[in-house]
Amino acid sequence: MRFRWNAWNSGHIAEHGISTSETQFIVNNARAPYPQTIGAGKRLVIGQSQHGAYAQVIYVLDEDLTAYVIHARPLTDPEKRRFRRRRT
Repeated sequence: MRFRWNAWNSGHIAEHGISTSETQFIVNNARAPYPQTIGAGKRLVIGQSQHGAYAQVIYVLDEDLTAYVIHARPLTDPEKRRFRRRRT
């Protein structure tokens, strides 16, 4: 998938300690039931980065199907436990 990055969205996720490469890896390696549509054209992916970090990513698709990330943050410990249970 292609991604559109600018100062706003790359800066926003960096404030949460997530890099653009981690974000792209999580979205590109999403496993069912992700991505989930969460309304207003937004899609949610929860996953693990190439470095083992757990995060959630929210993005929208542009008209040309380029992903524009609007939010990404690390999972809390309870969210990590739920995610791990769901995968097994």
